[in-house]
Amino acid sequence: MTRTNKQVLFIQGGGDKQDYEADKQLVDSLQAGLGKAYSLHYPRLPTESTPDFGRMKQIGREISRMAGGLILVGHSLGASMLLKYCSENEVRKEVSALFLISTPFWSGDEDWKDGFKLREDFAETLPKNVSIFFYHCRDDEEVPFDHLAMYKQQIPWATFREIDNGGHQLNNDLRIVANDILSV
Repeated sequence: MTRTNKQVLFIQGGGDKQDYEADKQLVDSLQAGLGKAYSLHYPRLPTESTPDFGRMKQIGREISRMAGGLILVGHSLGASMLLKYCSENEVRKEVSALFLISTPFWSGDEDWKDGFKLREDFAETLPKNVSIFFYHCRDDEEVPFDHLAMYKQQIPWATFREIDNGGHQLNNDLRIVANDILSV
């Protein structure tokens, strides 16, 4: 890795080894689409026994390890936790864009969701001058497609990519995301 490479931090969905391995296919597809000018960092984030599975602390630690400016990409739970992290913490690194794939919008009264929910004013506290992209397939079998509409209401200035099919994993093909990263 050279210093001229653009840094991409990819945060996995879920929390177990199976989720990490499944999202590795997304990372490989993204790296292929971006080429050698981009360095992808894909840390394994273990599930901790905290309400947010330890994600807030883990994401902060991974961002602090990155050199220079960076691009943040998350899938599913990882996408929602990146959004939560960026809306609740001062990000001390230069972040040029945030790419969120199959992002759940956590709601409801179940206690187990409390560590994942966004604050009511989350959109107002997101870093300024950061491009935000959302991607969601209509046939997502894990995160309902209508979650994308909730984000559209809250963050109307973001870019939204509605994809007809590809399921929760976008058929393990992130060319659409790579093209958007190359455009920012």
